[in-house]
Amino acid sequence: MARSIIGVIVGYVLMFFLEVAAFIAVYSMMGADWSFKTASYQPSTRWTLVQFLLVFVTAVVGGLVCQLIAGKGKSPLVLAGVVVVIGLALGAMINSNSSADTRKMGTKDIPAMEAIRKAQHPVWVVLAESFLAAVGVIVGGSLKRVR
Repeated sequence: MARSIIGVIVGYVLMFFLEVAAFIAVYSMMGADWSFKTASYQPSTRWTLVQFLLVFVTAVVGGLVCQLIAGKGKSPLVLAGVVVVIGLALGAMINSNSSADTRKMGTKDIPAMEAIRKAQHPVWVVLAESFLAAVGVIVGGSLKRVR
C-alpha cells in the first residue's frame, strides 16, 4: 500500500515538473507571437497542439514511473483520477484569474510567468487536457506490464 501511495505521489510530482520545464522551454524558444493568437492572450492553435503533445508525453512518463514504483496494482488508475481532479481544479482557477488584456504584436519578451498568468484557455482545452493526461497516465502504467 505504501509503495502505491508513493508511486502516485512521485508520478504526479514528476509530471508536474516535466510539464513546467517543457512549457517554459517551448515558450522561451518560440516566444509570445508564436504562442498566442494575434493581439491577444488566447493560445494559438500551434501552442494548443504542442500543449496536448507535451501533456500526453509527460503523463505517459508519470504513469510509467508510478507503476514502476508501485510494482503491481492499479496505482496508475488512481494517478489518472488525481490528474483529472487536480487538472480541472487548476484549470478552473487559472481561467478565473486570466485577464482580458490585449497583447501588442512583436512583444516577444513577455516573461513566461506573466504569459501563464494572462493566458486565456478555452474551457474545452482545459477539459481535454485533463482527460488526455489521464489517458497518458494509463498508457504509461500499462507499459511496464507489456514486458
